[in-house]
Amino acid sequence: MKKIASFTVNHDKLKKGMYISRIDGDAVTYDIRMKIPNGGDYLGTGEMHTFEHLFATFARNSSLGGSVIYVGPMGCRTGFYLVMRDAADSAQTISMVREAFEFIAGFEGEIPGAKREECGNYLDHDLAGAKRVAADMCAVLRGWTPEKLKYEE
Repeated sequence: MKKIASFTVNHDKLKKGMYISRIDGDAVTYDIRMKIPNGGDYLGTGEMHTFEHLFATFARNSSLGGSVIYVGPMGCRTGFYLVMRDAADSAQTISMVREAFEFIAGFEGEIPGAKREECGNYLDHDLAGAKRVAADMCAVLRGWTPEKLKYEE
């Protein structure tokens, strides 16, 4: 079988940040790398699950919400994918992601969609962990620009 694009990226060179993983027509897939691949420190399932609920809720309610196709975690537990339609402006997307992470870092209250009738694994949430990961990424993304969206060669 043909190797998929994300497996052609040298994970030994990947650092925390935000990258364009692929472009398919008008759909742009962003790789939001929150942990260093193969670094021994990965997103825990509870913090990742809570992060997903908060990130997806924020993104779909943002000014770019109509362009959001998908927000979800990577199976390797080192980050999230964000898929945007209409080739949403990269600078605006970076800004929305930064705002989402700031929102998550400061979130207090009931996690959206985390009741038994709303979620398939409602007991597996970790708000404190999600907030820590978001705060860490706020520092990483502070100066991020569209020029930094390319993977290192």
